[in-house]
Amino acid sequence: MNKVEGGNPANLTNRGRGRPKGSQNKSSGMVRDAIAAFADGNAHKLQQWLDDVAAGVGGNRPDPGKAADLYLRAIEYHIPKLARTEHIGDSDKPIELKVSWAK
Repeated sequence: MNKVEGGNPANLTNRGRGRPKGSQNKSSGMVRDAIAAFADGNAHKLQQWLDDVAAGVGGNRPDPGKAADLYLRAIEYHIPKLARTEHIGDSDKPIELKVSWAK
């Protein structure tokens, strides 16, 4: 009989071990692809939709503020938010930055 990790000779096929760490779930990848295809197919319509919201087309009252909010929400997916950083240390001393290059 072949020896396997963990001493269980019955599990020679790696069944039951799950996905390797860091690998993507297949269904999550399919959903992301579908959302990306939808976004790509409708990007040219976004300007008209925002104009319609701002002008109040379809019996709705004009709402430029909501149009701006929708625009800002949409661009969050194109321009990533920057992480906040905080300096913790002595406020009387200057911040020292050291830069080095690997050879």
